[in-house]
Amino acid sequence: MEKKYNLHDIVMMKKSHACKTNAWEITRTGVDIKLKCVHCQHEIMMDRLKFEQKLKKVLGDKNE
Repeated sequence: MEKKYNLHDIVMMKKSHACKTNAWEITRTGVDIKLKCVHCQHEIMMDRLKFEQKLKKVLGDKNE
């Protein structure tokens, strides 16, 4: 699978977070992916395979 996301991209996940948003910022890439909730700033880490299964779409770069 070709990588479609980069550091600081905003991504939409399939399930929403407890704060009722499903937009996350990618803050670390590698074997694990670190995500920060755009709304409440909660941070989570998950392995790349699980991330790619739960990813719905890439919304774009935070800096654009």
